[in-house]
Amino acid sequence: MSPVAQHHEIRSGADVLDVSPVIPVVVVESVEQAVPLAQALLRGGIPVVEITLRSEAGLAAIEAVANEVEGMVVGAGTVLTPEQVGQVRDAGAQFIVTPGSPPRLLEAAVGSGLPLLAGAGTLTEMLTLAEAGLTAMKFFPAEASGGRAYLSSVAGPCPHLRFCPTGGVTPENARDYLALPNVGCVGGSWLTPKDAVAQGDWARIESLAAQAASLRSA
Repeated sequence: MSPVAQHHEIRSGADVLDVSPVIPVVVVESVEQAVPLAQALLRGGIPVVEITLRSEAGLAAIEAVANEVEGMVVGAGTVLTPEQVGQVRDAGAQFIVTPGSPPRLLEAAVGSGLPLLAGAGTLTEMLTLAEAGLTAMKFFPAEASGGRAYLSSVAGPCPHLRFCPTGGVTPENARDYLALPNVGCVGGSWLTPKDAVAQGDWARIESLAAQAASLRSA
């Protein structure tokens, strides 16, 4: 079955981790870029994208992809406030990604009913999320927080937790992360370089997506 024809049932953060070995983390500066970018990723075999709210176009880009790109699982990243949780839900986001998990934001995100990958960088943060019923989470910023060695150590006391490491993950170290038993996928921005997006070089993005889609745990 081709990537375009696949439909992924996303009911939880754990489901998000299983869609693809890599979740592209994307900043869209113009809403017009969103649909062709998502289509290029899909053609390359990556049926998931995290569109961040780091730009003014982020919210409209999420809505455009949700409405126009069949087969693409679109999530909202860099969600920082309870108000943004409601906005991305209304825009059609299928999952939420937060860089951290302060109480009000966590409550709103969990309460939204959308699958959530909340950010955690320490064991205390990870266990706090586990207390809230979340066993899948974002490990961020991955490299700065101890990287692969840290996650490997976490697997000892917390084998039930699974992660999407993001932040400093590259094509060179992605496979090492994916080899860990508690890593479901990685997040990275290398699939959608700023210059390629600005120039509309969708063929290059499709090629990078194809390379990323071939990454599998050892």
